[in-house]
Amino acid sequence: MPSADRCATMPVHHQLIATSPRYAVALAAIENETFARKNARAAAREEVVTIPVVVHVVHHTPEQNIGQEQIDSQFKVLNEDFRRVNPDVGKVPEVWRDLVADARLEFKLADTDPDGNPTSGVVRKETAVEAFEPDHGVKFGDRGGSDAWPADRYLNVWVCELKTALGYATFPGGPAELDGVVILHRAFGTTGTAEAPYDGGRTATHEIGHWFNLRHIWGDDGDGCSGSDFVDDTPNQGGHNRGTPAFPKLSCDNGPHGDMFMNYMDYVEDASMYMFTKGQAERMDAALAGPRSSFLAPQVRQSMRLGSPT
Repeated sequence: MPSADRCATMPVHHQLIATSPRYAVALAAIENETFARKNARAAAREEVVTIPVVVHVVHHTPEQNIGQEQIDSQFKVLNEDFRRVNPDVGKVPEVWRDLVADARLEFKLADTDPDGNPTSGVVRKETAVEAFEPDHGVKFGDRGGSDAWPADRYLNVWVCELKTALGYATFPGGPAELDGVVILHRAFGTTGTAEAPYDGGRTATHEIGHWFNLRHIWGDDGDGCSGSDFVDDTPNQGGHNRGTPAFPKLSCDNGPHGDMFMNYMDYVEDASMYMFTKGQAERMDAALAGPRSSFLAPQVRQSMRLGSPT
């Protein structure tokens, strides 16, 4: 398994900022809208939103051409994690149990392709590329990958042999042809080629969190204590956690309870992460009210736009 990083989202993000002034402007606007919605105490969304997903299985070897059972196992995990019905949610320390969120998000394989034809929601593409770098190459047919389906209608998930990371995602606001999530096939789902300790399906939960504009829980400031994930109910912490920490794990003078390392947006092993917070769910709501609003039914979009203060 890659040892350099669990997630390559931030390097990809910084590279895009450096090369796309429009992306930087879009990000600033999205954060302004998110902040305004937070300050207005917009009503929480009550409706469950289902996101259509297309899974691009890009394979160089037969092993990498993962089976339907492995794909289905990943969707089971996503639909548990984002609805707060994951079997391990009871492991959340008592002090934070009231913060655990049902994000009211579900995911299903697309049943209609961009042309309106029936589809399995799975695209299989054999490639001459032995392993992809986290540089968006897997998202383009002319680079050995598979072209994205329209990003305003589908969450694109690419599963492949990936170098140096378990996965990466794009935040809202980037180019449509890059939008989506890339995951190493050995960190996807809970069966098939999935390998311990990343065989719990939580890499996809983490990366889709980014796709909904969640940041890493420590604020991406290295081991410092000044970074922010822009969420109020996640404790400040100094850098990421790995492995299987024991509670409490202290940093940044955040005792007595310490780091919320069991949050999906940390770097611990799959078996040690099992929660989003209500503040993170509010941030995902803001993404759905704004840059991801094309995934909402018109009446839900209208209600979120006009959400009254609570």
